[in-house]
Amino acid sequence: MRIVVALGGNALLRRGEPPDADIQRRNIAAAARAIAPIVRSHEVVVTHGNGPQIGLLALQAVAYRGAEADPLDVLGAETEGAIGYLLETALANAVSDRRVATLLTQVIVDPDDPAFAAPTKPIGPVYDKAEMTRVAAAKGWPMIADGAGWRRAVPSPMPCAIREIDAVGLLLAAGWVVICAGGGGIPVVAGRDGAYRGVEAVVDKDFAAALVAERLAADHLLLLTDVPGVWAEWPNPKGPPIKAASPHALRRLAFAAGSMAPKVEAACRFVERTGRTAAIGAIEDAEAVLRGEAGTVVRST
Repeated sequence: MRIVVALGGNALLRRGEPPDADIQRRNIAAAARAIAPIVRSHEVVVTHGNGPQIGLLALQAVAYRGAEADPLDVLGAETEGAIGYLLETALANAVSDRRVATLLTQVIVDPDDPAFAAPTKPIGPVYDKAEMTRVAAAKGWPMIADGAGWRRAVPSPMPCAIREIDAVGLLLAAGWVVICAGGGGIPVVAGRDGAYRGVEAVVDKDFAAALVAERLAADHLLLLTDVPGVWAEWPNPKGPPIKAASPHALRRLAFAAGSMAPKVEAACRFVERTGRTAAIGAIEDAEAVLRGEAGTVVRST
């Protein structure tokens, strides 16, 4: 089968962990071991998050006075390359008989997307109230609540197309495992002259993964995170998670924006547009989630 595996940000950093390279290597190695059985047996594309990493780079760039801070599209490219390198190394070590390649991926968005007027995507470190107030005043950033803290809010337009999707397909056909669309990909828009330029935005990683899966005609989309599945009264884990549901049934429930809501909506869109299967579950249960023995499976009926 052809499978797109979307690793949540917890594959790199768990909540509260500092963004140290050694911690990320350890977490990524564990994620690579979890998905290794899938990689050995199937055509696999891996996507991943980058929220804490791009946020940290943004802070570091602003702190340096010798040059203008890099825009979000450049920071996105930097994190996609760095995280891709860590994932590529971990997967190659976990599955020595498969070739792994990281592909920087430009994701086309609509310049008229209303998201540009209403930043809602949380990125970067989690701040307490005092830190949030200080950073917002110093940087001029809009902030958004995230759990018990606050994070920077940036525009999150919907992905329309993947510029390198044909290259991903060629690599898959040649037997490579491909890491792409990391952090939702590098957001770009096409001008009236046909030229592309980056924009100050972050594309949601789950929507980007769903689009990659759709355009590659993937058989399965796996959205792997740090929880065992989806609960009807999210985020209150009362009883076991939902075992299986249709997009229609899931859309009747309410989920938190910025956490489970994008995963549920991405899964629903992939299923509706392709008629194939998606699933949401824990990274450590990856194989069982693929088999439908764990997590929440999303099917058209």
